[in-house]
Amino acid sequence: MTVWRLVAKELAYRKLNFGLAVLAVLVAAACLVGEMALLRAHDVRAENLGAKKEARTRDMVGRLEDDYRKIMTQLGYNVLVLPKGQDLGRFYAQGYATETMPEEYARRLADSRIITVQHLLPSLQEKIEWPERKFPIVLMGTRGEVPLGHRDPKKPLQPPVAKGTMVIGRVLGEQAGLREGDQAVLLGKAFTVAKVHPLRGNEDDVTVWIDLAEAQMLLGKSGRINAILALSCFCAEATLDGTRKEIGDILDHQVQVVELAPQAATRRAARARAAEHGEEALAAETAGREQLRAEREAFAAWIIPLVIAGCTVWVGLLAFSNVRERRAEIGILRALGVRASQIVSIFLVKSVLVGLAGAALGYAVGLAVALGWDARDAAGAVGLAALWCPGLLGAMLVLAPLWSALAGLVPAVMAAGQDPAMVLREE
Repeated sequence: MTVWRLVAKELAYRKLNFGLAVLAVLVAAACLVGEMALLRAHDVRAENLGAKKEARTRDMVGRLEDDYRKIMTQLGYNVLVLPKGQDLGRFYAQGYATETMPEEYARRLADSRIITVQHLLPSLQEKIEWPERKFPIVLMGTRGEVPLGHRDPKKPLQPPVAKGTMVIGRVLGEQAGLREGDQAVLLGKAFTVAKVHPLRGNEDDVTVWIDLAEAQMLLGKSGRINAILALSCFCAEATLDGTRKEIGDILDHQVQVVELAPQAATRRAARARAAEHGEEALAAETAGREQLRAEREAFAAWIIPLVIAGCTVWVGLLAFSNVRERRAEIGILRALGVRASQIVSIFLVKSVLVGLAGAALGYAVGLAVALGWDARDAAGAVGLAALWCPGLLGAMLVLAPLWSALAGLVPAVMAAGQDPAMVLREE
């Protein structure tokens, strides 16, 4: 009688013992597969949710940075390009440049693909006596911002003043009794008051803004300006030294660059804080996902070995029980000439079959439990395709039989080592 036939008869006769052994392997395999599948589901869901949340967070950060940018632009321009020969001490004392430079400089900067500044506004500013009204004023000639050809158009920080109109400060308007829509003569030319600015608490309150070309004509400085106002970019190159070098190279070092430190520093700090806030939000989200996975891994790290150890003992006890119940059969088989190696083979083949059956059923049960558990997640189930792992199934079909065979090895050796004469005498 062959080993396989003996094993078949054994399985047919002792179904309960075989079923309990398969159940033990099934429990261990299901526990391992279920935990691995749930961890894989967590990774898939975390990746999907992480990508969505990261996109939402980056969108939120983008809006936050844009809000900061809009708020910071209310501080106005923070870079001044002045004529090279301008005495800075006199500039700071008087509040405007006494030297001039070609208006064409602004166009050269705009056409140069400059990256350190934006919002270029050429201007001509001078403190004069308003002869018709006998008031000292600051006359500011300005045009619309010079558009940068290599960048998308941006909303200007300061709108242009239409020809034939003027914009005045609040204090000046009160002193001169001027309101929007009134007519006023300045240096012999008639203007319409287009707007009266609200009180600002600085020299803007006594400033008159008119079109640059008209200011150049009235002041006898055609084609000349004494400053180009700009806004520094939020980029690595936009340091004061970097800005000076770039503008100097473009304009052949015929100008000097002054940074209005408070406005520039505030703008950089605000934009940097917005970026930091975004990075902190993304880091917190990533840390939360990693902590949750670590907790699940820690749970699996102790529950799986505990279950496997318990099931190993279970399989071993069933094997010992089987050997004790079959002592007489083993003695008869040995007396009929069945070798010890064949006896061992019978028990080991049975153990391998137990491992195969338990692994296959355990994988199915573990996967089904994981799918059911995963479906309860509020974020939505990831589905069978994400949890199915052929590699894990293959490993289970190889390792489970080996584990089952090892668990039954000692009882098999004990069965083969029994003296048939002693067994039959006892029986």
